[in-house]
Amino acid sequence: MATQSAEAGSHATIVPDAGDPSADWPRPAYSWYAVGVLLLAYTLSFVDRMILSLLVAPIRAALDISDTEVSLLIGLAFALFYTLLGLPIAWIADRWNRRNLIVSGVALWSAMTAACGFAGSYATLFLARMGVGVGEAALSPAAYSMLSDMFPRDKLARAMAVYSIGVPLGAGVAMILGSFVVQTVLAAPMVDLPLIGAVDAWRTIFLWVAAPGLLICLLLLTIREPLRRGLAKAGPRSDAAPGFLVHLKRQRVALGALFAGMSLIGLVMYGVIAWVPTFFARTYGMAVSEAGFWFGVIMATGGAAGLVMGGTLADRLFARGVADSHLRVMRLSILLGGPPLLAAALMPTATLAFVMLAIAFPMLTMHGVGTVALQFITPNEYRARVTALYFFVVNLTGLGFGPMLMALLTDHLFADDGALRYSIALVTGVALPLAAIILTAGFSAFARDLAKTAKATG
Repeated sequence: MATQSAEAGSHATIVPDAGDPSADWPRPAYSWYAVGVLLLAYTLSFVDRMILSLLVAPIRAALDISDTEVSLLIGLAFALFYTLLGLPIAWIADRWNRRNLIVSGVALWSAMTAACGFAGSYATLFLARMGVGVGEAALSPAAYSMLSDMFPRDKLARAMAVYSIGVPLGAGVAMILGSFVVQTVLAAPMVDLPLIGAVDAWRTIFLWVAAPGLLICLLLLTIREPLRRGLAKAGPRSDAAPGFLVHLKRQRVALGALFAGMSLIGLVMYGVIAWVPTFFARTYGMAVSEAGFWFGVIMATGGAAGLVMGGTLADRLFARGVADSHLRVMRLSILLGGPPLLAAALMPTATLAFVMLAIAFPMLTMHGVGTVALQFITPNEYRARVTALYFFVVNLTGLGFGPMLMALLTDHLFADDGALRYSIALVTGVALPLAAIILTAGFSAFARDLAKTAKATG
């Protein structure tokens, strides 16, 4: 049986040899309940993250700001602090109670989302968006670390895939909100709130999407901090930074393949999510709200299906002894989803473009198993930090440059707003094949590092 020892000040119990088949894993029903609660939190985070992009017109009018200033609220104010503060927050997650850290993060980003509704100036709205980013930075690194301690390796990919459904589900819900709820609320210029009085209707939307955060916090309190599994056997873990840096250096090839491959996929996915509604409007004359609704449905349903398919396939291959199964599934997602995504941008009708997107998204979202691969080759004491570094690189590349790259190509290479479809096709046609090549180059290094990590931890 695995020996257990309590780490002083961490509020967590350590199980050094997670590889022991007799390890006392939580009951499956409880573990899947935890996945469900974390999924709700992740979904809410994406709704809160994206809701501002649906309110550009009323915010511009109320605060008298430019498109550039709005873009900074949507992107930089959130993404910079989300990515940068993810690293120190993950350092805390590797040492402290992860459940409590997530509760604190949900409470913070919900409060900051509500604060966006009360912002009276551009500066205060910018600060509130920064707060949303800081709060959300606490979720995924800690959640991935927790799930790694709640599921055996041959079931972990499915669990993380279900958690990751929060990305397409949250993005899809936000798009659908933009087509229905937002329009309905904005039909009334002012809304009377108890104890506050009359306020602009757009401000109440931030309050509505922030409110579920309280329920999520209560649900999270029903989850216990899991036992920490998979610590290195060489002795008590070191808090010194060089140990972490040495780990990164030793696994630089495998981690480099994962980081670069996922960043290129993210470059395409974030760019597509940002520009597809506008693409339908410019290319086919469709209303942005209608395009956003149908694209939201595709993301929510197709994205969820793809994540579950990818996780199930990766688990089955891994159980059969395919050590690099997760990287292989990521490559497969590109090979199956890339061509229809590229074709979607070039279709002669909107209907055919939506059909191609509906085929592409379930395939492409199978790449989400990349975060599982990280957990497999990383000792417990570094998991949250490696995950945060992963999100830092992937989000900074994808969220920071994906939408911008497509816009730059449209403005400066093609110099024609109607050529947005060719910008989407060009980025897709270059970035996804390159990602597949890089992932393939990392197969052997990943399998080697997986064996070394398994030997060192159990």
